[in-house]
Amino acid sequence: MTITLALGVVLIAIVLLSIDRIPIEVSSLAIVVLLVLSGLLTPKEALSGFSSETAIFIFALLALTQGLSTTGVMQLVGRRLLFLARFSPQAFVVMLLVAVCAFSSVASNTAVTAAFLPVATAASAQTKVASRRLLMPLAFTSMLGGTIFLFGTSTNLVVSAAMEQRGLEPIGFAELAPVGLPLAAAGVLVTLLLVRWLLPARKADRDMGAVLQREYVTEAALTPGSRLAGRALRYITEGLGVPVRGIVRDGAMLPPDPREVLGAQEHLIIAGSLADILRVKDLRSIGLRADFRIPEGHRQAHTLVEVSVPPTSALAGRSLRDIRFAERYGLVALAIHRHPTLQNVDQHLNLMGSLAGGEALKNLSLSVGDMLLLGGPERRVRELARDEELTVLGSVEYQRPRYRRAVLAVVIFASTVIIAGLRITSPAIAGLAGMVAMVATGCVDARTAFRVDWRVVIMIGALLALGLAVEQSGAGEFLARGVIPLVGIIGPRGVLCVLMIVTVLLSVPMSNQAAALIMLPVGIHAAMDMGLDPRAFAMGTCLAASCSFLTPLEPSAALVYGPGRYRFLDFLRVGTPLTVLMIVLLTFAVPLAWPLTRHG
Repeated sequence: MTITLALGVVLIAIVLLSIDRIPIEVSSLAIVVLLVLSGLLTPKEALSGFSSETAIFIFALLALTQGLSTTGVMQLVGRRLLFLARFSPQAFVVMLLVAVCAFSSVASNTAVTAAFLPVATAASAQTKVASRRLLMPLAFTSMLGGTIFLFGTSTNLVVSAAMEQRGLEPIGFAELAPVGLPLAAAGVLVTLLLVRWLLPARKADRDMGAVLQREYVTEAALTPGSRLAGRALRYITEGLGVPVRGIVRDGAMLPPDPREVLGAQEHLIIAGSLADILRVKDLRSIGLRADFRIPEGHRQAHTLVEVSVPPTSALAGRSLRDIRFAERYGLVALAIHRHPTLQNVDQHLNLMGSLAGGEALKNLSLSVGDMLLLGGPERRVRELARDEELTVLGSVEYQRPRYRRAVLAVVIFASTVIIAGLRITSPAIAGLAGMVAMVATGCVDARTAFRVDWRVVIMIGALLALGLAVEQSGAGEFLARGVIPLVGIIGPRGVLCVLMIVTVLLSVPMSNQAAALIMLPVGIHAAMDMGLDPRAFAMGTCLAASCSFLTPLEPSAALVYGPGRYRFLDFLRVGTPLTVLMIVLLTFAVPLAWPLTRHG
């Protein structure tokens, strides 16, 4: 009866975690409640996962990653790589993916993908490489990087904790590397080949790629006494990561030749993502022309907000100057995004041409669907929300990167990882100490440090409790006995392969962590019943959970889905052969690193 109850809760958990409409944190808490109401666990046991060392360390690791993000460490590395695109697009792609793999081996792959996404997008435009051929490898590389070291993904950490619960040694910091490193290298190479063969560039990608990425257009100028005066344009585009689309000189727009030398107070056309536009606001030697109209002492106190022009707006067809926008609303228009469905490429270029021809941003006629980036007092933003002529989409949260503390953030992060990896002290204590050090040294403020994805922490706490229930009820052993008859047909290695395939398939509708924790007790008991070393099956399950590339549902893949203009079928087309290859490689590599037979 207990086994039936446990299997029933596992089935309900799979269903709950597979339904997108139910928030994952709600599903996780529902699982905890079911475990208690069914009598499988006591309240203390059901809540033990939330106070476990693993859950606390994962929280601390996510907070530490915030420190790397706010100091711009990954962005700085990405920009330094952009100069390679000038000489060889292929060399840039390789080095970009190597950097992504290195960072994601110790940090959240989602955060790494988000940090390198603007760099990849800018390089795509600069090298004329279709973004769909670059962004999918970026996402898949970040996922593969998590298979190299213990701290690369939360899946490794929760599996390690679950193994320790079952009497096995926890996963060592670099124990996965002998398999994970060649696995990542092979996966990255194959992904690049598959993308090249199976995702031919579309004409629309070449023509409209930049427009469809919500590209804002604005005016910028070198500030008085700018250190950029007399420097080549490439110093801005590559050294500072600012996407320049044209140089205005004597009323005409010149193409952005990287060799062009900039004059004092040069007028530039900037066309990039919202993050690119906001980055210009923080640079000392170049700034937004509209931003110059705001008194220096008041810029930091201003709120940023995105608004759109609705179909019923009387502002359509009129310019900001015509309606005396600044006087009427008390806000400054910093940049404009023209809705892609209402224009073609020539019109997009005309928008930049109008700016170059001397028309200030406020002289451009607005169209339905246009989006504006506005800056001004919070009081004025609240008043704008009540106006029917513009629709407020939401405030824009942006924090100036603390580049001066980038090296310090790297030192703190690396020290925390080394101390936790060598088990000099409890990983949870090491993580919390590192987090406190990040906040105390000003690498990240406390509010931002706690702005982690709490859903992941809650889900992990619930799944650890579910794994405990499966173990105590004997459900894992019961399922393992059903696998034993396969040994005579396909052998131990074949059983390992089957378990990894099931893990991959389960990770499609649910999270990688959930799939691994559900299959882990099955694999361990199957190995013990066959008289084999359960560590090999545990490690195979752990690695397989990070090798599902079939859909764009994984957070890293979801980040590139829109900017890359992918279709769901594109991930199936590339991800299916890649996933199959990873399972085949794991089937042969795992027994080599962790022999199936027991020692001694």
